[in-house]
Amino acid sequence: MGSVKDLIVLSSPHEEKPGRGKFIFSDRYSVFDWGEMPDHIPLKGASLCLIGAYFFEQLERAGFLTHYQGIEEEGKNKRLFELKNPANEMVVSLVRIIQPPEIEGKYDYNIYQGIRGNFLIPFEFIYRNSLPAGSSLRKRLERGEVKLKDYGWDRIPAPEERLSPPVVDVSTKLEEQDRYLSWQEVEETGILQKEEIEEIRRTVLAIDGLITKEVERINLKNEDGKIELAFDKDRNLMVVDVVGTPDESRYTFRGIHLSKEIAREFYRKTSWFEEVEKAKLQNPVGWRGLVKASPPPLPSSLVQLISWVYQRIAMDLTERNWFSDVPSLEEIGERISQELLI
Repeated sequence: MGSVKDLIVLSSPHEEKPGRGKFIFSDRYSVFDWGEMPDHIPLKGASLCLIGAYFFEQLERAGFLTHYQGIEEEGKNKRLFELKNPANEMVVSLVRIIQPPEIEGKYDYNIYQGIRGNFLIPFEFIYRNSLPAGSSLRKRLERGEVKLKDYGWDRIPAPEERLSPPVVDVSTKLEEQDRYLSWQEVEETGILQKEEIEEIRRTVLAIDGLITKEVERINLKNEDGKIELAFDKDRNLMVVDVVGTPDESRYTFRGIHLSKEIAREFYRKTSWFEEVEKAKLQNPVGWRGLVKASPPPLPSSLVQLISWVYQRIAMDLTERNWFSDVPSLEEIGERISQELLI
């Protein structure tokens, strides 16, 4: 399915009927849309599965519709409280993924015309509670690709400044390289009606609020994150993929990144990253073929620290000691700061 998790299809979705499948969360990771990177992060897959399940169960309690059905253990479909040990297989309902065709370097979304329900909305919805260093919106503002007035600002917010209200951005999901869109451009694709766009914005902000409250309990700040949504067969909004994991959200602890951003910070200092950035500017559709270098492996010490981040967040959120010999978030943060010379 992807560079981080695999999908086993148990039954295929149709226009009027959802399918059923299993996510297999792996120890792989990906940054900058590259795909699988050279290292594996031990116990990352099991940690992601636990965190994803935790947030799905919290969302369900809050009244959100999701595609989550449970975690598989010993051949049974279980809720988190029923698990005996960490597991990395999540059972989900499936919707159709309708791939827009690429025509002369552009993606044609007319394929969605007349399709009512039971499909993945082909966009990623990004909430932003701040603009930390490395934020794509900060970069776009600095490059002049978007304007301050578009967000009602007269200056670029400082990295530590909390945004009130939070910003909701949108990017493409099924294109080779994620591409940011304005909400006007989203409406012009004809996939979503104006009232559905407003419902999506309200939903994303509500989910952001839930995630923020949960991670504040374990002394993390929720800086930003992405959410994927689908329509069920009756065209009700449904939360899909996973939300709230350190892969989908950017968390900080006393200003130190404790998420996939750790790996990004390392790779931004490499010549491989410079080549990736140049290739994306040169050819947004076929950029991977222009990159001749391969990403270097992470230092083994950083692999261990990233592994601990995922394990500790899973344990602190669920309040269960799934893993052993994992330092506190404070100790992990201090060691990451020393490793990356922050």
